[in-house]
Amino acid sequence: MRAQTIFTVLGLAGLLIVAGAWGRPQQQHQESQQPQQQQASPGQYHSMQGMPGMDMGKMDIGHDEQDHVESGAMHAMEHGHMEGSHMHMTALRPIAPGDRERADQIASSLRQAIEKYRDYRVALGEGYRIFAPNLPQPEYHFTNYWNGFVEGFTFDPARPTSLLYKKTPNGGWELIGAMYTAPRNATLDQLNERVPLSIAQWHVHVNLCVPKRGEVAQADWKKFGLGGTISTAEACEAAGGRFFPQIFGWMVHVYPFESSPEKMWEQ
Repeated sequence: MRAQTIFTVLGLAGLLIVAGAWGRPQQQHQESQQPQQQQASPGQYHSMQGMPGMDMGKMDIGHDEQDHVESGAMHAMEHGHMEGSHMHMTALRPIAPGDRERADQIASSLRQAIEKYRDYRVALGEGYRIFAPNLPQPEYHFTNYWNGFVEGFTFDPARPTSLLYKKTPNGGWELIGAMYTAPRNATLDQLNERVPLSIAQWHVHVNLCVPKRGEVAQADWKKFGLGGTISTAEACEAAGGRFFPQIFGWMVHVYPFESSPEKMWEQ
């Protein structure tokens, strides 16, 4: 799996449409234009309001609920472990002529485009912001909200919404991949036009149950959230919660530095 306010009116409107708004106004895009931001530590960027591609529609949840939802989303997207009742993945289609070549070209374009971001400070200087930096994660999303907005309308393999990093033992950041996003209402054919569904599986977060307003602190989060046991509207109603069939938009991870196509597109 807290959206920063886009500096322009167009950007803000797009973010609300494409990514959904959690409701915590920030001005990090504007701040990123200041020279001193370019050498900042990624840890200084606090949790965001939501990630581009994570269009939550008309969801109305509080900040505490938000933290639990984000935590569940991040753990659900752990590399190689995307499965379960809160995650829906596209089925692999039969390989059509040209699919492998198109996927190889996407990975090649992405690899060349993000090579410079092996230095995370370059990513920060170009508008990428770390998502949920204080939440322990197997891999961290450095997200560019303008890219996420534009991805709602067009697709460019060299313009990922997020960069994927993992922390190194010495406290550094290792670039391992990237994430593309698409609107939550995208059709399978539209997803296939971006990245072949015979090669990669897009995913979306589903079946979220959050506690009744005012009961977040006392809630059993082993039952609620994207990591909870409740995954149906009936069970959520019985628990007194609020149910959301789908949250966020479509996402797909790519690991272009891997040695084989299978590992590059493994979700």
